[in-house]
Amino acid sequence: MFDKLAGHLSEVTRRLRGQVRITETNIQDDLREVRMALLEADVALPVVKDLIEKIRERAVGQEVLQSLTPGQTLVKIVQDELVTIMGEANEQLSLNTAPPAVVLVAGLQGAGKTTSVAKLARFLAERHKKKVMTVSCDVYRPAAIDQLQTLTMQAGTDFFPSTSKDKPIEIVSNAIRQARVSATDVLLVDTAGRLHVDGEMMNEIKKLHTACNPAETLFVIDSMTGQDAVNTARAFNDALPLTGIILTKADGDARGGAALSTRYITGKPVKFIGMGEKIEALEPFHPDRIASRILGMGDVVSLVEEVQQKADHEKAAKLARKMKKGGAFDLEDLRDQLQQMLGMGGLNALIDKMPGMGKLPETAKAQMNDRQLQHMVAIINSMTPKERHIPTLINGSRRKRIAQGSGTSIQQVNQVMKQYKQMSKMMKKMGKSGGMAGMMRGLGSKIPGGLPF
Repeated sequence: MFDKLAGHLSEVTRRLRGQVRITETNIQDDLREVRMALLEADVALPVVKDLIEKIRERAVGQEVLQSLTPGQTLVKIVQDELVTIMGEANEQLSLNTAPPAVVLVAGLQGAGKTTSVAKLARFLAERHKKKVMTVSCDVYRPAAIDQLQTLTMQAGTDFFPSTSKDKPIEIVSNAIRQARVSATDVLLVDTAGRLHVDGEMMNEIKKLHTACNPAETLFVIDSMTGQDAVNTARAFNDALPLTGIILTKADGDARGGAALSTRYITGKPVKFIGMGEKIEALEPFHPDRIASRILGMGDVVSLVEEVQQKADHEKAAKLARKMKKGGAFDLEDLRDQLQQMLGMGGLNALIDKMPGMGKLPETAKAQMNDRQLQHMVAIINSMTPKERHIPTLINGSRRKRIAQGSGTSIQQVNQVMKQYKQMSKMMKKMGKSGGMAGMMRGLGSKIPGGLPF
């Protein structure tokens, strides 16, 4: 996420930390590089100007010049101002109203609006224990209603059926009525998108807004469209009383301009950020944590939360007990650890939150992908239970059979066995402190030079 911006700013902040004395001259040089990094990341020009000016005002003053560690102080100033631009702190949904609390979701076609509705349904049901229902008022796009129904089933929440022959206002009115009868806490309303902002679209969504009187009106932005997304949000904000933004496709956004510009331009908080296609890939937007990631400092708090929420603690405890008693780390244990990583959003989602990962070369990052983990799981699944428990049984003919069964090559099977041996040695040394942390360190063997943790 934000690789290009993070790469530029990480290099600048690395040099800043090493400076013993900061003068007005070298501050200007550093700020010039920060400015170029922001502009290349497609951050809106007014945002860049304001951000640089605020950093300069604080940096040129006594706050930095008399500091014992001026370089670190200047890095802290840059981080603080990034946080301020993005909104200080996470703003949660305001759902304190008589149920059902209606959440109206708007956005252009292709921004990920329908997927975001389903992700939000899962988030509210899983994290906040709400009874959630979704409904689609998109009677124009073919299969839009079916898409939301399918995604809602994946989210494990209720869905209110509608058809393309129904009128949007009738749909939402009937959905609210049904939500009351079924004691639903939150009703998520997916609206029709267009390829561009037009008068007809705005009139329809204004009428929908009046009809459902939502507690929250969220606008979905495709972060990969940069400043265009921010300008579209501003147009919607002029027409509707938006209460927040959902940034989608941030995992594929190497620039980060939308994340830094949206709050400043629209005055509305970014409440959620989409980090992938999976139904669970939605996170609350924490400006301080995002700023840390952009500056290459990682996001340990989010990483810990991820492990606490999604890791299989029973399996982790079982493994810890096994290792404490001197038991062998076998291929079934390795498979469990790999599956847990995939369940937490995959390798890239976890590594993105780790401090120092911005320093990894692009060639090393390219090697870290979920497909490799999936191939490893497939290879282990193609083994017999006895082979998984006693890996020394796996000879040449067995490796050939395992490769055929998993649709991989003998070389890939050999690589898994090599990685398993490395992990087994490491887990033996770690003893009772094994589990997910050990798995993450063990993956360093896949990357030249290892991982920096």
